[in-house]
Amino acid sequence: MTAQTIDPALAAAAAAATAAGHAPVMPGEAVGALLDGASDDLLAGVWLDGTMGAGGYARAILARIAPHGGRLIALDRDETAHAAAAGWAAAWGDALRLVDGAFSALDEHAGGPLSGVVLDIGVSSMQIDQDLRGFSFMRDGPLDMRMAAHGPTAADLIATAGEEELAAILFHYGEERASRRIARTLVAERAIAPIASTARLARIVASCLPRPKPGQINPATRSFQALRIAVNDELGELVRGLCAAERALTPGGRLSVVTFHSLEDRIVKRFIQMRSDDAPTGSRHAPVAKGPSPTFSRLTRKAITASADEIAGNSRARSAHLRAAIRSAAPADPRDPMTREVLRALGAPDIPALQAPLLRIAG
Repeated sequence: MTAQTIDPALAAAAAAATAAGHAPVMPGEAVGALLDGASDDLLAGVWLDGTMGAGGYARAILARIAPHGGRLIALDRDETAHAAAAGWAAAWGDALRLVDGAFSALDEHAGGPLSGVVLDIGVSSMQIDQDLRGFSFMRDGPLDMRMAAHGPTAADLIATAGEEELAAILFHYGEERASRRIARTLVAERAIAPIASTARLARIVASCLPRPKPGQINPATRSFQALRIAVNDELGELVRGLCAAERALTPGGRLSVVTFHSLEDRIVKRFIQMRSDDAPTGSRHAPVAKGPSPTFSRLTRKAITASADEIAGNSRARSAHLRAAIRSAAPADPRDPMTREVLRALGAPDIPALQAPLLRIAG
């Protein structure tokens, strides 16, 4: 993809975002977990950044692996990330390959074994800062919220989903306790006029909730998060992406994942725990049945969080959690990760059911 194929307004916004110098969260920790202690053979292999964004992790990885002959695949489904990359990618020559696609299929995009995979989950500050994208309740714009340039928008979802479906999305993806009240109001308001802007959605949600006290989050925060997650199938992408990394990583390869809210972190934590060599074994009275050989060993016993200094300079780092693991030589788990049994074990909601409204819209 080239900048010429992208909407000029989005390309301009991407250039402005890059110029603003959006900083990746915990770059030293995330890239360190990926590369520190890696063998020369791994460093000379192929690595993958599944969420390229403004290229912060990608450039840090390239600086470490390029002297060893290593190569990086930088993956993103957001066309503005590819437009922004025009300003820095060419300097790395054949060591870098840009790929337009979702990290849920990273093994297919890689086309071969990987030495390491890094993922920065969720929406980026570069996306939030673009009014035309509709991610932020702080900026009035079209109610879009798509990370890719195709598929139903948040406005489409609100216009067509049933009240019970909207309530379920708000509750499970946003952990919004007033989900039924908000869903009922959205259905009533859309009958008056389409809900097509971020400002109108924020006003409607705020009308359903008490006025926030000093220090509390904006009333629209959880609803915007829930709709964004639904529109982009973010939790489904995460589950499939973790399994794709398991399939693609070579023995000894590294997985490094940064998350920004409890739903994501719980899925990553449980995935690594379930697949690791120190998964719970039960008690002598009720031992856990022996399962497949472990596919990972944990690099991080607990989630790594950002330093106070980083949080002071980048408020987005406040909620970040980093978890990392090393791939074993055991075969990848062949099970479909989107079954209710596996999702329940990962602490994820019933994603296929919650995605049903979007699937109907997409036809």
